[in-house]
Amino acid sequence: MGRRWTERLGESPPEGGGAAEGGRILGAMAIIHKATLTPDKPTLIGAWLDGRSWAGHGPDEVLGTYRFDDPDGEVGVEAFLLRRGERLFHIPLTYRAAPLAGHEAHLVGTLEHSVLGPRWVYDGTEDEVALGCFRRALGGEQEQAPLEIWEDGRVVGHRPQRVLISREPGDGEGEGAPSEGGRVRLPRVLDGAPQGAWLLRARWEGQERVVAALT
Repeated sequence: MGRRWTERLGESPPEGGGAAEGGRILGAMAIIHKATLTPDKPTLIGAWLDGRSWAGHGPDEVLGTYRFDDPDGEVGVEAFLLRRGERLFHIPLTYRAAPLAGHEAHLVGTLEHSVLGPRWVYDGTEDEVALGCFRRALGGEQEQAPLEIWEDGRVVGHRPQRVLISREPGDGEGEGAPSEGGRVRLPRVLDGAPQGAWLLRARWEGQERVVAALT
């Protein structure tokens, strides 16, 4: 199982980020290396959830993931849709090449990437890089990142998205620009739809949930 997951989910931050046009991030790609991760991501996430009082208990089933590009090209941003027992979870993560000072309480764990070396994995709901990506997506300034597969330093293919993310107005009728303020809400437990002026909706395998809101 580990090899299957590493080939599908091995990660690296995009190099150089995406180009910007009129405030909108364009041309951003999430680079996926064919690599071995130790431990694999489902194992890392499961161990972290076991220590969270709100997470209950498994078994765990990863339903899909989606990614955003860090415009600075330094941090990997990926969100997991995961079923644990009878409950559905949304787990945004960030991947960093070094520890993030002051965020020890938000460390999900560390893993070894056979191409990139050690990765420090953080709770994306507490990481400003991930929050910035979600804020821009809620403002219509950034889109879900396409997925490039790399092997031996070159692109060998593109991966279809298992999860599709779309933006829609919420109960606030879309008034005001996200850059002017507002709070990004990223629910971890998808047992209800968060409310806000703008929403991000995830769709996968005939299912859908609101995974982010700007309040």
